[in-house]
This record gives sequence, structure tokens and C-alpha cells, in this order.
Amino acid sequence: MDQSRELIPNLFRTEYRKIVSVLVKSFGFERIEIAEDIASDTFLTAAETWGLKGLPANPTAWLYQVAKNKAKNYWQRSSHFEKKIAPELSALPNAAQPEIDLSLQNINDSQLQMMFAICNPVIPQEAQIGLSLRILCGFGIDEIADAFLSNKEAINKRLFRAKEKLREEDIKMEMPHATEIAQRLDAVLSTLYLLFSEGYYSASANTTLRKDLCWEAIHLTRFLLENKITDQPETNALLSLMYFHASRFDARLTAQGEIILYDDQDPNLWNAEWIQKGEYYLNESARGNKLSKYHLEAAIAYWHTQAGESTEKWENILQLYNQLLQIEYSPMAALNRTYALAKARSTGEAIVEAEKLKLSDNHFYFSLLGELYKKVDRQKSIDNFNRALKLSKTPPEKRLLQTKIDQVSKES
Repeated sequence: MDQSRELIPNLFRTEYRKIVSVLVKSFGFERIEIAEDIASDTFLTAAETWGLKGLPANPTAWLYQVAKNKAKNYWQRSSHFEKKIAPELSALPNAAQPEIDLSLQNINDSQLQMMFAICNPVIPQEAQIGLSLRILCGFGIDEIADAFLSNKEAINKRLFRAKEKLREEDIKMEMPHATEIAQRLDAVLSTLYLLFSEGYYSASANTTLRKDLCWEAIHLTRFLLENKITDQPETNALLSLMYFHASRFDARLTAQGEIILYDDQDPNLWNAEWIQKGEYYLNESARGNKLSKYHLEAAIAYWHTQAGESTEKWENILQLYNQLLQIEYSPMAALNRTYALAKARSTGEAIVEAEKLKLSDNHFYFSLLGELYKKVDRQKSIDNFNRALKLSKTPPEKRLLQTKIDQVSKES
């Protein structure tokens, strides 16, 4: 039972989207909830069966077969089918049970088509991202609410309206026209970026790093590169960014799960292979003349994989942040820029720039100010660390901030 409890959540992350995508391709978006129910029920059956009988020889194949059987049973015998769908199908000249094709090729095609179908401009981008996180990434409603800083009720309503709109507009599971790719790809990449971010810094799971979500984001981004249409410079840049961040996974946390800040990380623990992958995809992203935020963030992440504290390194990072803020301003990018400013120029200049941001509800803001004030005004450093502590969410964060407070207090 313990094995199944550990395996099922991982399989849910990787296989739920595949099953739903294939079923929606067969049934149509008008029955997307039925496809989701069948997929969810498949995993419920797995939890019940595997807990009693043990794991099957091939758990993934077992899931596919059960999902296929449930879909066939639904189509043939469900009362919903008999009362509401059968009359509709009987009016069609070639009404027939849809083929549930769970071959590798159809799964891959269906996932890619699903990505673009639910990132259709007929629904708002926030809804596109939310629906993608739910269907493609297996996010729970709580996790999506955390990602959007919203609540479950609002997210449920948003996803319901998005599905209704897809039905009303009769959106098909097919690849968009070449002229639409750029606009639609941006929404898909935003979803994968958010997925990786949720894993790299996860508050919803009460933990600091969820590698499973990060690897899911990497897997889906690599999946996009396997298709010529979606193998674009910005896709490569995003994958480069992910690999650079992933290369420092083992250096970010202690064996006890405590946070290790960048300045204290051991470069020997950085994964050289993943750094090389990041460099490879960053070079691949140089095709064409488009400079996206992913290019700049990947370049910033690259410099963070270069050991040492040279002024040149931090000056490069500072200039990249300046470009990034011109392309797409965000408070967090502005905050991170002030850290680079302190490294490249002076702490005093960084404090002035940081305090202009006034991010009074952000614990990273006060944590950074605490760091900047350590050698300037220890009381202000302690005050800012205390404010960060009150706003922090995860136990590892709270322990780290308390350690900072204790250290500065001892030095006072």
C-alpha cells in the first residue's frame, strides 16, 4: 500500500493530462467534464485496487487500459449517454463510438493540441493558464488559487466560465494556424513558467522546493521542442532558464530541508551536466532576432551558475535586469535588481532603490532589506527581518529568518 500511495500522485502528475487530452480529442470539449471524471475515477480505482492487490507489472499501461474501459462503458451504457447524448448522436449520419487511441503518437499529438486549445484567445489569459494548470499539470484548485493569490471559489468560477466559452466557440482539438502560433505559444510558455516557479518556490505545499513540479515543467517544455512549430527561440530560452535553476537544486537546501541562500551555496554541488544543458538551449535560443523575457532571465540564471563574486559578473546581471524591466516590468524583477545593484555598485545605492519599491506585503522585500542593512544599521536589519518573518509562509523560511535575526542580534 505504501508503494501505491507514493506512486499514484506521481503518475497523476504525468498521466492525468494524457488521459484527459485523448478523451477530449475523442469526445469533444462539450464533454470535457466527463473526460476529467473518467480520468479522476481511473486514479481512484488504482488507489483502491493497488492498495489491496499490490502494484501491477506496468502501472501506466494499467491506467490506460482502465481509462479506456471506463470511457467505453460510459459511451455504451451510462444513463447520461442514453438520456442526453444518444438522441443527439442518432441524428448524425455516421454516429459511432469514438476511438479511444492511447498510442504514444496520439497521446503526444493530443497533449500538444490540448495545450493550444485551452490557450485559445477566446478566453482570458489568466483563465488559459488556470485551465492549463488544472488539465495539463494536474494542479489542485488550492494550488492554482495560491499561484494566482486568489481563493478556491474564484478559481472554480474562472475555470467553469473558460470551459463554457470553449464549448460555445466550438473549439477543436487541432493545431492553430501558423499565423496564430506566436500569440498562442506565449500563453503556453507562461503556463510552463508558472508551473516551474510553483515547484521552485512552493508555498502551497508548505515546502520550499517541489522538484516533481519543476521536472514536469521541464518535460512539457522539452515536449514543445519536439515539434517544429513550437520549437521557437523563446521556447529554448525558457528551457535554458529551467535547467540553469535546476542545476542548483542540491545546493539550495540542507539535508534537513533548510534553505541555503545563494551566497552560502557550495558551487561543487551545482550540477555541471544541467548547466551544460542550459548553455546548449541558451545558444539554441539565439536563432532569429526576437529578445523575450525568457532570454534575459536565462542569461541572468546563467551568470548565477558562474562561481565567484567578480564585479563583472554582477554588473552583467544588473544590466540584464535593466533590460528585463524595460521589456516586462515586475516588482520581483525590480527587487532582484536591487540585490545585483548592491553587489555591482554599493549597498547604500541598493537600499535607496529597494525602499522606493514599497512592497509592504512581500516578505522577500523585507528579507532583502534586512540583508542590506546588516552592515549599515543593525537595528533596521533586525526590524526588517522581523517583518519578513511575520509575512513568511513556510517553516524553512521562518527558521532561516529567525537564524538571521539571532545572528544580527549577537553582533549588535
